[in-house]
Amino acid sequence: MNFLNQILAYKRQELEVRKLFVPETELYKSKFFNKKCISLKTSLLDESKTGIIAEFKRRSPSRGMINKAADVLKVTKAYTANGASGLSILTDKYFFGGNSSDLVTARKNNIPILRKDFVTDPYDLIVSKAIGADVILLIAACLSKAKVRQFASLSKELGMEVLLEVHDEKEIGHICYDVDMVGINNRNLKTFEVDIQRSLVLSKLITADKIKVAESGIDDIKTIDLFKRSGYKGFLMGERFMKEPDPGKAFKEFVKLI
Repeated sequence: MNFLNQILAYKRQELEVRKLFVPETELYKSKFFNKKCISLKTSLLDESKTGIIAEFKRRSPSRGMINKAADVLKVTKAYTANGASGLSILTDKYFFGGNSSDLVTARKNNIPILRKDFVTDPYDLIVSKAIGADVILLIAACLSKAKVRQFASLSKELGMEVLLEVHDEKEIGHICYDVDMVGINNRNLKTFEVDIQRSLVLSKLITADKIKVAESGIDDIKTIDLFKRSGYKGFLMGERFMKEPDPGKAFKEFVKLI
């Protein structure tokens, strides 16, 4: 069983338990549920910002513990203050050390927030809206084309934007009308190998009406410039900053070079 299948098997079991403890009817009562979402699309097109979707994550299956001590509010406030176009918050606990409360805390920032998790059920979308997410991540490797269409449509009904993540040519076919942004993940979720050529190759297959976001393997300004020349407006970056003792300071110093 590859890494992605292991993650999905666990997430499906976790989902059934969560549904028992927090019924969908309770989620609709959240103070965030009727909150108008902040547009990541608009933010990525704002030339005064960096285009960086700055990620908060404590660990990953490929790297292990990255930063156990990082404070989510301190880090996300620094990201926001120094020109991040959006935040990406990992909410998976078992594999990434995150939780829903991290996103609720980050919601104190007036900035678009992407909930980074493995969506496998409509319930996940309701949870995302209830905890304050503006954008939902749909991963093509985890979902059929029909599921992507269903989940993207429901996300839009809930007021959230949709970032569809793809990794290879066959997943391009998952792009549908309700997808706002297409993220090219340079990391193969089945092996965790990273190849930035993925973003360069697949950029040519994405239509101009979809905002392109490069994900994973972005460590320097040269890589961002390379992706910009291929039409990318967004750059999802996490480990580059989170591996530092002070991720917020690392982000501030990085954006000075842009």
